[in-house]
Amino acid sequence: MTLHAPHSIPDAVFEHARAAFATAGQTLQNVRRDFPEWHRGRPRYALWALDVDVAPVREAVAGATWHLDGYLLDDYRRQPHITLALCGFPSNSPQHADDFGPAALCAQVAALQARAPAPFTVEIGQLASFSSAPFLAARDVDGGIGKLRSALTGASSEPGGPYTPHVTVGLYGGAWPTADVQSRLDGFDRHPAIHCHIERLSLMSYAAPEIGGPLATLADFCLVTRQLVWAAGKPLAGF
Repeated sequence: MTLHAPHSIPDAVFEHARAAFATAGQTLQNVRRDFPEWHRGRPRYALWALDVDVAPVREAVAGATWHLDGYLLDDYRRQPHITLALCGFPSNSPQHADDFGPAALCAQVAALQARAPAPFTVEIGQLASFSSAPFLAARDVDGGIGKLRSALTGASSEPGGPYTPHVTVGLYGGAWPTADVQSRLDGFDRHPAIHCHIERLSLMSYAAPEIGGPLATLADFCLVTRQLVWAAGKPLAGF
């Protein structure tokens, strides 16, 4: 049994995810198309995430992808990451509720400078699933994820259930019976838990019209220096 630090995300969220997956009855079929009704022509969507794109995690994701062959949508190219908070569409002059402007970014950076934890460890392991996507569970053994979530989102709740830290393996390409999929998930050869040392969180974005497309890092917030460093050396357009 893994002991967790105070304020960490509890393991109960993974039990909740398993129960919700069983209750769903079938997986959610993802389709490869543009979603203009969502992005309204805005090119990129931003989020805060932990970059865990390292060889052991890549190998675990590749193994899980192979194990779930036949269930997944082709050409999922998003690098291994743990989403902390969704931001929205970068905009210098926000007009829509899901636009993400300079004021919102400044408020989040200030909250991180005041409340972010010191560097910490996360533990990546068990293969599990939401109705839309299988994932590797990311356990918050040091409480760092919980502290970052609190700084970025405050008391706001996650739609559809409790926030569940994870590394997405892919997206389901069909409406498959969840009982069948769960049997396949449970048959995955468990590798030793992967421990990732986290010293930064990243502001990332992806092309809004492309489902499962790659992430680009816009900036990193260093947990040691408490500073935001832009990947391009200066804030990008939209900020």
